[in-house]
Amino acid sequence: MADVRTKKSPGRRPRQAALSLDATNLRIFLIGLATVGVGYFLLSRGPYNSFSSLTLAPIVLLVGYLVLIPYAILRRGKRSSQGEN
Repeated sequence: MADVRTKKSPGRRPRQAALSLDATNLRIFLIGLATVGVGYFLLSRGPYNSFSSLTLAPIVLLVGYLVLIPYAILRRGKRSSQGEN
């Protein structure tokens, strides 16, 4: 059987997705960190069986950790030119 090899271009590399971190991403990330800080503050206040410790603090922490911080990392800014893919 014939030996068929695929020709690879030495200069071309597969395009990797780069993280686009700009000022807006940094603001969202800092808001997420502040939200997490508020969540831990609410967790530490009052008796262990209060509304803020059992309900409000975990919700605030989940929003910070699972919504705001990942959104800040994965958010892409607007593209500057129309021709880019």
